[in-house]
Amino acid sequence: LGYDATIDAILSLPDVASEEEKVRLTIKRVRRKPVVTINLQFPAAQDEPDATIQLFAGENLRRAMLTRGIKLNDKLSERFDSGGLGDCGADGTCATCVVAVSRGEELLSPKNIQEEQILKKNPRWRMACKTVVGHGMTEGDMTIQVNPRQWEQ
Repeated sequence: LGYDATIDAILSLPDVASEEEKVRLTIKRVRRKPVVTINLQFPAAQDEPDATIQLFAGENLRRAMLTRGIKLNDKLSERFDSGGLGDCGADGTCATCVVAVSRGEELLSPKNIQEEQILKKNPRWRMACKTVVGHGMTEGDMTIQVNPRQWEQ
């Protein structure tokens, strides 16, 4: 059961009929995970309609997008570390998974030093592989532009 269904089930329990009747309820963990709604915008060259996805707080942005079928590796990007093509497998060294955050940056984990150095010319960009959504268990809405290098053309 999800959080809301669990709470509804608990609240629907019958009232205790007498003092001799006891109900013992043990709950190990009932907590609704915060949800972050992400509006994805794709460049015209990608010929994909904009989409909306929902992620739970604590999810890695790159992994969550890839498991939902969103293509991240920008064909226009060159690896930051070697100048070649292809991704680094989420090591944070190639910058092929960058996204531009238009709204809701406060919902993301802070940039680490490596990410700040690699993306210093583009402060709104984030490496999806090093970004966690719902930082501090917050929830809200955000807008992300996928493959931002293609937007500049």
